[in-house]
Amino acid sequence: MPLAEKYSHTTEEIYALPEGKRAELIDGQIYDMAPPGRIHQELVQQLSRTIGNYIADHKGTCKVYPAPFAVFLNQDDKTYVEPDISVICDNGKLDDRGCNGAPDWVIEIVSQSSQRMDYLTKLFKYRTAGVREYWIVNPMKRTVLVYLFGENEDSTQYLFEDEIPVGIYPDFTMKISEFV
Repeated sequence: MPLAEKYSHTTEEIYALPEGKRAELIDGQIYDMAPPGRIHQELVQQLSRTIGNYIADHKGTCKVYPAPFAVFLNQDDKTYVEPDISVICDNGKLDDRGCNGAPDWVIEIVSQSSQRMDYLTKLFKYRTAGVREYWIVNPMKRTVLVYLFGENEDSTQYLFEDEIPVGIYPDFTMKISEFV
């Protein structure tokens, strides 16, 4: 007996959601997003500002986009994510809708409801889509899991109190404890 075909959603359905409702689409599956908490938003704001200031001070060309910002990872209509922070260095990927393809650096701030998505689903999607660096910032555990993808793949866990090196910028470090 054949398996029932699973319905595959598209980005058109994401854009048709009621005003204020946020969701992501991964491989045709819709995932509702809970509203972020205060600490989550403080971290997004502080990290975005710190990264943006570093890029500006070094006359870099990369752009920093905090959520909500549309990222079409596979450049198709089946995967649409809103990373908490996206750093994009190839301006050719940007258009009025968002980013088409993988950002260079993605940061996700973990909440109680997003753990499985951030540690498993998005880790796999970001790696296979070509993201160069992925940070999972967990305020509940005060840890940062850093994944470097590419030829020399690596992962390291840091504490908020540690100086965390940024892989795409060799002379840039951040200490998350300074932000919370």
